[in-house]
Amino acid sequence: MGRKKSKVAKIFVLDTSVILYNHNAIYSFEDNDIAIPITVLEELDNFKKGNDTKNFEAREFIRIMDRLSANSSLTNWIDIDRQEAGCFKVIMNENSSPIDARAIFDGNKPDHRILNAAMVMQEDHPERPVILVTKDINLRLKAKSLDIQAEDFETGKIHDLESLYTGKSTMEGIDREAIDKLYTEGIIDPAEIGLAAPIPNHYFILKNGASSALAYYNPVIDKIERIDKSPAYKINPRNAEQVFALHAIRNPRVRLVTLQGVAGTGKTLLALAGALDQKKNYKQIYLARPIVPLSNKDIGYLPGDIKDKLSPYMEPLYDNLKFIQNQYSEADKEFKKVTEALASEKLVITPLAYIRGRSISNVFFIVDEAQNLTPHEVKTIITRAGENTKIIFTGDIYQIDTPYLDSQSNGLSYLIDKIKHHPIYAHVRLEKGERSELANLANELL
Repeated sequence: MGRKKSKVAKIFVLDTSVILYNHNAIYSFEDNDIAIPITVLEELDNFKKGNDTKNFEAREFIRIMDRLSANSSLTNWIDIDRQEAGCFKVIMNENSSPIDARAIFDGNKPDHRILNAAMVMQEDHPERPVILVTKDINLRLKAKSLDIQAEDFETGKIHDLESLYTGKSTMEGIDREAIDKLYTEGIIDPAEIGLAAPIPNHYFILKNGASSALAYYNPVIDKIERIDKSPAYKINPRNAEQVFALHAIRNPRVRLVTLQGVAGTGKTLLALAGALDQKKNYKQIYLARPIVPLSNKDIGYLPGDIKDKLSPYMEPLYDNLKFIQNQYSEADKEFKKVTEALASEKLVITPLAYIRGRSISNVFFIVDEAQNLTPHEVKTIITRAGENTKIIFTGDIYQIDTPYLDSQSNGLSYLIDKIKHHPIYAHVRLEKGERSELANLANELL
């Protein structure tokens, strides 16, 4: 190995799921060493073609491996080119361990060959801890049954969801004079309600007995500012949380908004109504969502051409658009403007993968179902934002549809935790369902 180490370095064996989650995962293990089973490279070869994010991750990791091994053999330990990073190699002899996972679990599956690779490393390096890292829960269980230490990939994972930022607070016992002043003057000093260092764009329900006011901290003027309830495209907010969400969506100083909440809380509907309300300020409105194949089958299994295949995934977005349109009669100009916006591509409803490569300058960009994105995908989207672009991420962090993400490791949770308290960011957790009494019953009891 190229570097001297002050302690016994661990060996982390990486599963394919970790690399498809984050192609830079190889840089996340401090000065410990990384072993890549040859089976992982074979699986990445199957993923390298396509426009989905996992295809991008596979290609990028293959490029990293190619660059690092330019003057070395992959079967030898190679220095990872970052300070305080260890070394890596490819495990070629996956079948030399005396225990064969393929025989134990009855199948020559890639997962079983990866387990064999981890056992090979245990045999070759008995003096060092060998840990299999995978996003696949079942693979971790199989590893532990073979006495292989196995862990989830922790980078980007939120460990305390209970303390995840909500974006709002209810304050009881506020001085009546402060509430009256909010209504007469529209603003008050934070100190008047006992706040020393308010969070930028944080929302408040201020109460004193039967009196109350909705407000937020405006970091530009350093004041608590009252918020009025107002509709967007005839969509009326039905509770304080929806008032806050619509305010954040329409606040021109806020360039990034996250809306978290269970089904029926109005996240997507409010985002789309707010976007239509401001469409004159942007060149285009993009409404996108990641495609998560049903039953883990690719969209190629669905009948029809590409439009037919994508229709089931995009239908919920069109449903919200139709709901907004139906607030007007077909003769109303607002109804016609929505139809015209779709026809002229002023409003574009599309799978998120189809956005790759497009410019997102001067765009109002809504990303629906953001809980199905990885932290790296979320970062990629935001870093491509140009001038006069506003991005809204909506989702329910407890309703994950992809196999290697959970409520702690998805991109929406990661974004809320990392970006909180920034002056151009606002977040609202919507908790009260407004879809129907039946939907609320399901969310509460099922």
